[in-house]
Amino acid sequence: MLGPSALNFLSPRGGAGDIMNYWLVKQEPSKYSWEQFVRDKETYWDGVRNYQARNNLKAMKKGDPVLFYHSVVGKEIVGVAKITKEAYPDPTTEDDRWVVVDLKPVVTMKNPVTLEDIKSRPDLQTIALVKQSRLSVSPLTKKEFKIILEMGNTKIKEI
Repeated sequence: MLGPSALNFLSPRGGAGDIMNYWLVKQEPSKYSWEQFVRDKETYWDGVRNYQARNNLKAMKKGDPVLFYHSVVGKEIVGVAKITKEAYPDPTTEDDRWVVVDLKPVVTMKNPVTLEDIKSRPDLQTIALVKQSRLSVSPLTKKEFKIILEMGNTKIKEI
């Protein structure tokens, strides 16, 4: 589990009109778990082969916060990461339509937030995790991001 000193990354980027975006990425823990991500300390997010998810990767900016969701098994948000490098060609394919971003883990959720918990909240009914359950990379609003952090009893400064 990463400590409180890691929690200061959510400060604004500083430019006029420079707005931070919020994201959720999904991964089966049997393929790449949060625990492995924490051990790796950083990774590129590859294997996206859906155009909407790819467009979301392209929209990510350095410093954007990302919720990490374990899909299939567990079905819960288990951690918070941040974008450390913006979109570049996916090194796992020669097809130039696909991109990756680099992510770094920031903090493990104190209490994982399950899909069931999210579905029980009227103020989270429009997020892609509920409405477009197969989408592996999706945007969140600042409000939705904050609600999920509160549900997970996880505090991050300056959002």
